[in-house]
Amino acid sequence: MSREKWQLCVLLAILLVFVALAPVSQACDFCNVKFMEMQEEKAETSLQAREILDLVRGDNAPYRVTPLTTDNKQPDKADEQEPIEILQPMNDKQNGCTGCDGLPPTSYVPQDVEPDKKFTLTLKEGDVYLGKGVLYSGFTIDDKIPGPTLIVKQNDIVEIEVVNTGKIPHGMSIHAAYTQTSKYVGQIGAGETKSIKFKVTYPGVYMYHCAPGGHAIPMHTLFGQYGMLVVLPDDGYELEKRGEKPDVELYLIQHEMYKTGKDAIMGDPLYVLFNGQLFRYVEDPIKVRPGDNVRIYFLNVGPNIISTLHIVGVVWDHVYWQGHPDNVFVGGQTVLAGPSDSWVIDFRIPEDEGNYLLVTHAFGSATRGAIGAFSASYDHEEVVSVILADGPTYTEEELAEFRELAERIISPYEPTDIDEPFIITPEQQKATVEIIGNSFYPKVLKVPVGTEVEWINEDIFTYAEGEFAGIHDVAATSGPEMFASPLLGHGEKFSYTFTEVGEYEYICIPHPYMKGKVIVYDSDEKSGSQQASFNMWYALPLALAGMIVLPIIIRKFRS
Repeated sequence: MSREKWQLCVLLAILLVFVALAPVSQACDFCNVKFMEMQEEKAETSLQAREILDLVRGDNAPYRVTPLTTDNKQPDKADEQEPIEILQPMNDKQNGCTGCDGLPPTSYVPQDVEPDKKFTLTLKEGDVYLGKGVLYSGFTIDDKIPGPTLIVKQNDIVEIEVVNTGKIPHGMSIHAAYTQTSKYVGQIGAGETKSIKFKVTYPGVYMYHCAPGGHAIPMHTLFGQYGMLVVLPDDGYELEKRGEKPDVELYLIQHEMYKTGKDAIMGDPLYVLFNGQLFRYVEDPIKVRPGDNVRIYFLNVGPNIISTLHIVGVVWDHVYWQGHPDNVFVGGQTVLAGPSDSWVIDFRIPEDEGNYLLVTHAFGSATRGAIGAFSASYDHEEVVSVILADGPTYTEEELAEFRELAERIISPYEPTDIDEPFIITPEQQKATVEIIGNSFYPKVLKVPVGTEVEWINEDIFTYAEGEFAGIHDVAATSGPEMFASPLLGHGEKFSYTFTEVGEYEYICIPHPYMKGKVIVYDSDEKSGSQQASFNMWYALPLALAGMIVLPIIIRKFRS
């Protein structure tokens, strides 16, 4: 082994020890320091390097980042500014707010206050079963996608405790909280627990989702960590004002699953679901009786696709944008919801028995799994009055069986059986792998010996560090040869030429769940596509000869 290869192996071993022995939230301090040193070296010739350095050092940075140090020292709590207590409703002169008379207070409460409701959410990486023989490997809340449905009343003081049992940082963004949340439940390291208390002053249907910080916020949401929080209004909706109440309440989330990180960034889902399972309410229709009052608390999590929710055979009686009782509309055939948009929908089941189809009228999404049904019959003996938006949960034994028997396993950030190799022929000599959406694309590459493979970082958010940034690298974990790149900012590249046959597996050290594979084959062995091409050119002359000779033979036979 050459001296250069030996040094590379030693460096790679050191980096992998960091990953294996340290919490991932702190494992990349070495990477962070090296990355900043690289920016110093490139500052004279790289605009991006200058911008990163200015951002980290500047007093007026649009996105503040923790200074990058080898000891990962956190700011002293004594240096943090004490929050100002604001508990009473605002008026025109209070806190500099002009025109605020009559508005409810914000959600801020002292963190030592006693809550009315407390919830504990557990975040980690894991598998869920989507139905139809599909197992999904991604990020979960309480071992499911979507996470638990949280229901509170207007003006409740709510405590949410967030437990990270995963191997990477997680966090929480709570859309119902009209106050600071990231300082309390953002950037929760592996094995850590944090909590926040807040007052819910505006009724509505809200989204909550993982939010570790920076680049990780959209990626963890795209990978599956989200759920619904409903704040019920004090006086109810028009139905309650008439002295009635819903007979059936359906909490409904529409959401998407992606095959690759690039698909997630581009908004091209493999599946679109209601409440965590493909065609969940087709296989198990929602039972209702003719004349029932039905209420849907609807949230389009997205995170990319627009929904137009519709029920065949129903016209809405009242719908409430974002679930607020003052935002009322009468009648209508659909509700239009972009990602994180929500509605409360009230309607009656017509007197005619039968199935009433529930569907997003963006039919491309419907065919990918977003279809359900209400089964209306006077003969239903039992009707479930409350159906939550939680994804299905399974035991470890059930998940083990699903892994063994699944028709396909999908994951946006690591190769699975659905990821066929992208094949490069000897004539091409070079292949490109995009690093995008916290994944390698393609995840599996098949190349002949001597091929140069180039990785290019197409993620853009390079303002933070480790899991929180779109800064990536490439490091081999197995294979005949070992290789490792420097940390790559947006648009930066790394190349390696493969000289030995075999399978090479590699990861991104700041994001070790990102995995890829390169299969190197002997160029003398024709790939399937080459063989097919050879067979075509071999068969074409024979076919032409047959077209010429066959008529001659037929004429001679007839004569």
